[in-house]
Amino acid sequence: MGGPGDPPEGTPEGGPGGGEDEYRSVVFDESFVRAARLQEYSAQERMGDHAPAVRRRPALRRGLTRQLLILALLLAVAFGTAIYMGLRHPYSSPQARRSVEALRMTVIPLAPQGKVPGGADAELLYAHSPAAQFEVGAAGIPLPATRNTPHFSDSQVTAALSIARTYLVRSSLDPDVLTGRQVRQARALLDGDQLDQFDQSFDHPAADGRHAPTGWLVRLDPSRAQLADDRIRVQGTLQADETDSATLEVTADTIFVYALRPTGAAADAPVSLFTVRREMTFRFDRDDLRVGQLQLVTSYAQAGPMSCAEDATSYLHPLLSGQTARTGGPAGTDPYATDSATALCGTLAVGAQPKG
Repeated sequence: MGGPGDPPEGTPEGGPGGGEDEYRSVVFDESFVRAARLQEYSAQERMGDHAPAVRRRPALRRGLTRQLLILALLLAVAFGTAIYMGLRHPYSSPQARRSVEALRMTVIPLAPQGKVPGGADAELLYAHSPAAQFEVGAAGIPLPATRNTPHFSDSQVTAALSIARTYLVRSSLDPDVLTGRQVRQARALLDGDQLDQFDQSFDHPAADGRHAPTGWLVRLDPSRAQLADDRIRVQGTLQADETDSATLEVTADTIFVYALRPTGAAADAPVSLFTVRREMTFRFDRDDLRVGQLQLVTSYAQAGPMSCAEDATSYLHPLLSGQTARTGGPAGTDPYATDSATALCGTLAVGAQPKG
């Protein structure tokens, strides 16, 4: 029996809601209707213009819009990545960074020819020595006039000279460094690739031309000598040159003169002078300049008065007022050992000592 409103004989076959309802599962939602390529004119439009029943709608450019959005997103991601990498590595070279060389060092004790001269007053000794006209402290290492090189700007050259000068000051004038109490300030200026060599030099000193603390720093034997005057006399020069398009090199030639007296002695104990000449080569790439560090390539030091028989690997052992050099030469050199350095010693010229 049919429902209300249905014909008495039931819904005709093929009519709406009748039969097998084969189209009931097809749902024409709003997006489907909007996307239709054909659009039916209204009855009024057909009557007024005698237009056909349907008209063709322009195709929607949905695919093109989606492509443009994806392209814009990719460009934004690429641009952001470029900015991020530029901030992290603003001076990075497209070429791989070359390896940092190990420091090669030489320390030569200079033995006096007689007794070490001394006096009661450090100023008087300085005035009668070749260091009479030297400046005090860092003032004795002036920065030279700078100019740009083919691949480095004037400011980069100045930065290299300043970093090298700072290393000389920290490693040769700091009282805590001179007495062996600390090495951090000098260590902080080294390129990270040299830190292992530096640390091994202090953990396991060796006279192999690679791992002597006295090649990195000026270290005076604290059990033997102490500063009698902290106004250390200095005279030095710096020079910067470009070795290739990626490297600046700074050479330093500096003389340090220390007034010393025996450790623990009274303030009126005799004072003597101890001289250290350091010739050093520093190297910089753009990463070093950016972070304020350096590579120490060569270190050549002459120090006296000392005994040639003293081991100058870990500390320099100054001879003080009235003392003479011990007999004997430097430690033997083994010509069969490929990893050993030649043991060297020199004689301190009489003219290098203060005159009485």
